[in-house]
Amino acid sequence: MKKILLLLLCIIPMSLMAQEFVTVKDGHFVRDGKPYYYVGTNLWYGAILGSEGQGGNRARLCRELDALKAAGMDNLRILVGSDGERGVKTKVEPTLQVKPGVYNDTILAGLDYLLMEMGKRHMVAVLYLNNSWEWSGGYGQYLEWAGAGKTPRPNEDGYPAFMKFVSQFASNEKAHQLFYNYVRDIITRTNRYTGIKYVDDPAIMSWQIGNEPRAFDKAQIPAFEKWLSEASALIRSLDKNHLISIGSEGAWGCEGDYDCYEQICADKNIDYCNVHLWPYNWGWAHEKTLIEDLPVSCKNTKDYIDRHLAICEKIGKPLVMEEFGYPRDGFSFSPESTTKGRDGYYKFVFSLVADNAEKGGKFAGCNFWGWGGYAKPKHEQWQVGDDYTGDPAQEQQGLNSVFITDTTTINVVEEQVNRMEKLKKK
Repeated sequence: MKKILLLLLCIIPMSLMAQEFVTVKDGHFVRDGKPYYYVGTNLWYGAILGSEGQGGNRARLCRELDALKAAGMDNLRILVGSDGERGVKTKVEPTLQVKPGVYNDTILAGLDYLLMEMGKRHMVAVLYLNNSWEWSGGYGQYLEWAGAGKTPRPNEDGYPAFMKFVSQFASNEKAHQLFYNYVRDIITRTNRYTGIKYVDDPAIMSWQIGNEPRAFDKAQIPAFEKWLSEASALIRSLDKNHLISIGSEGAWGCEGDYDCYEQICADKNIDYCNVHLWPYNWGWAHEKTLIEDLPVSCKNTKDYIDRHLAICEKIGKPLVMEEFGYPRDGFSFSPESTTKGRDGYYKFVFSLVADNAEKGGKFAGCNFWGWGGYAKPKHEQWQVGDDYTGDPAQEQQGLNSVFITDTTTINVVEEQVNRMEKLKKK
């Protein structure tokens, strides 16, 4: 027994053994026995960066993690991996799941490495397992594998055609089973570097069903609610330790139906609620008037958040605003451009989170989209060999990324970190 214990101590870093899982108690996050309020970001490409294959750059990954930790950001929302063939414009590559149940091991190694390095820094990951959008395969790829036909590409066929096609996912049982097989494969993994089973790894905060799962059709809402409930029940059956979340945009991702949002969040296996906000994408802010549109963007943001917070209070679960962004001034994609509008929007969002949390409300954290860090974009349209930024392959590189040189934005983030840290001590 002593030999086994000594072996475990050699394999598992002491920093990981000392950590505890993030939990929810009385509608609030708890970590290491203390209230957990946080400011984080989206690092969707973390597992790719952690690999030693195509796209991998472990030196950069560690540099990014150190910079994030130094700024007080310990919560990262990350894509487990993309699905399907490579060489598709506007889709992330390299892909993880090449065919159903067939995996690119370099990306799995990258995920293992990422979690190990995050654990060393006492950081936690929110890992999303699916995507309703085309940039990582997701819905469309599972439907193709299920025999539903070829997925329209939004950049070629338009988003209406794409959304009509992927609305089938909510009720396609074969596509669901393919996804569930993937879920089983990922959650039951053991990290090759630490020897820790994923289900026992405190570097994972939450399994998330998907990135912005949608019904895409009001008629599909009952089926949509059913598959989310099935997915969360499956995850819970595999992992009793970690939190489970949906990855929802809120009512915007429920075809405007707030009752649907309440229904999916109230599920017994869902531990906390999510909301996303995109003033430019949603038509509140416009390319030529980003600064002028900031007041209406803030007003609409508060209204949207307030409606979701009321639901969270009703069902007694925390809320995280895990995606929000605002374009750079002048709708520039250059890291050298100013970010007055973005800084103003971030300040407003952060104030909503902190003000509510200070009053004992359910608003517990936020992850801005997204971290570009040390990346140096080469092309407006991402190409193989380019640095990964906070903007996936379907978006202009630099559109919503926060780079290491965006000092005014990082200062705004650090101010919020300091404010949230005070709440942990109360």
